[in-house]
Amino acid sequence: MLATSMRRLVPAAARSPAWTRGMAHAASFHLDQEGNTVETFFDFTTENYKRVKMVLGKYPVNYKQSAIIPLLDLAQRQHGGWLPVAAMDKVAQITEVHPARVYEVASFYTMFNRTPVGKYFIQLCGTTPCMICGSQDISNTITDELGIKSGETTPDGLFTLLEVECLGACANAPMVQLNDDYYECLTPESTRQLLAACKADKLPPMGKWGSLPMNGQVSCEGPLGKTSLATVPPPATVDPNRFKDANVDPASVKEHMAY
Repeated sequence: MLATSMRRLVPAAARSPAWTRGMAHAASFHLDQEGNTVETFFDFTTENYKRVKMVLGKYPVNYKQSAIIPLLDLAQRQHGGWLPVAAMDKVAQITEVHPARVYEVASFYTMFNRTPVGKYFIQLCGTTPCMICGSQDISNTITDELGIKSGETTPDGLFTLLEVECLGACANAPMVQLNDDYYECLTPESTRQLLAACKADKLPPMGKWGSLPMNGQVSCEGPLGKTSLATVPPPATVDPNRFKDANVDPASVKEHMAY
């Protein structure tokens, strides 16, 4: 019965034998390419070294490896959205770990791109909620407009398209992550408008909640708007003397913690 119900929900295009999930993932190993070898030079800018110092300052001196992820992110942003192996080696040098420790982090997390990507990196969610709501139509629109498929970059280096797993915006499916930002509630028409805005370098501003539903709604509110939590509840009353005698009965811990 579940399979029958799902079949009714999934658009006909998605049920077509020609439609398959891209499941695009980067290789877990490094291949030397022009501009991406261990001999390639990479160093942080003077401005970013100030950020490196700030990041390292958050951790004990004997736990510099805790800074690997934020430093990789900083290196990727400096290098145009991707991480050459030389940048990973620089992070290893700064955090005083073997380069392999940095490679394993960079190859595990999909937020790190170890091959070049376009100025506008489009990550298209293709997991079940987005699929049911028409992600394949969005994929087809992007391919028709840009002439690329998942895992490809336009010849001018402006766009890269990658189909990915759930991005956590299921309530506003279908959606894409464009660089750092979420554009949601997409239709083929609004997708074309978004791509045109990218080409003109005039992206629509993000909404107040850090995403932009392209159908005009606010965040993930439904068509009726906000129907609950319309007021801010007062804070719980907490007895300031609850630990005065340093004697808390475990059975009443919820009361003491103002649950």
